[in-house]
Amino acid sequence: MVSFYKKNLRYIEESAVNPDKRRYIVPEEAPRHFIDLDVYGDSAVFKLPRYWKFAVEKFGEDSLQKHGILPWNIQRVYLQLKDAFFVRNPERILKLSADLGHYIADAHVPLHTTRNYNGQLTGQTGIHAFWESRLPELYYSTYDFYTGKATYISNVQQEAWKIIAHTNQALDTVLRFEKQLNEKWGDRKYNFETQGRQTIRVYSENYSRAYHEQLSGMVERQMRASVHMIGSIWYTAWVDAGQPDLKSLIDYKPSQEELKEREEELKKWKSERFKITDDTLHTR
Repeated sequence: MVSFYKKNLRYIEESAVNPDKRRYIVPEEAPRHFIDLDVYGDSAVFKLPRYWKFAVEKFGEDSLQKHGILPWNIQRVYLQLKDAFFVRNPERILKLSADLGHYIADAHVPLHTTRNYNGQLTGQTGIHAFWESRLPELYYSTYDFYTGKATYISNVQQEAWKIIAHTNQALDTVLRFEKQLNEKWGDRKYNFETQGRQTIRVYSENYSRAYHEQLSGMVERQMRASVHMIGSIWYTAWVDAGQPDLKSLIDYKPSQEELKEREEELKKWKSERFKITDDTLHTR
């Protein structure tokens, strides 16, 4: 299993952003990336039905889709990956592994668990990209991503909810610390940088450093937890499929049809992306 993933690492890396691209093409994609726990009241993360069937019975599918289905979606894609392992379909295994990795990573971002996903309700618009993109961009090279061996998970659906619950506990800190810093820094928190032919406004390195230090390693911890969980759920899907031998699938190469499909997805994503403001782009 390890050899299969190592051999196809580039494919996984390139495909990891596909779920974000599909958000602008596939209407039902967006809700798969988040869950607005605060819509459901106090202690919602501990009260919401763990399984999709019971959640639909209680709230209705339209309402659930409106407020996000992230933890249930992790279970859905895990089951699809298990089936792909069972039939030994390399294209499906890689595609679903990349998708599942993306959703699990989203589940480790506190701002993916609230309707105040970009700080727009608290005067902190832009905080989503700040936490999720700017800080890792600046400090990624200092993070330690060695997390040890993957572990088997006996109940993926329950584990997905544990992740969401733990992630949501960090939300108050994410918002409160930035708000406190903003009161001291004001507009001094921004700088302008040239990217390509554009000059854009970004959070300054000094402001980013102050926020990163206040978070006391939170971004790295969440990323490390995400890395370990992705490997563990991939491993679990493989074990639950009967541990099929993947040696004959190692040299998988995408078909011309698949490459063409990827190119079309990329074109559509780019055309839609330019219609969206920067703040909206980093919503989920």
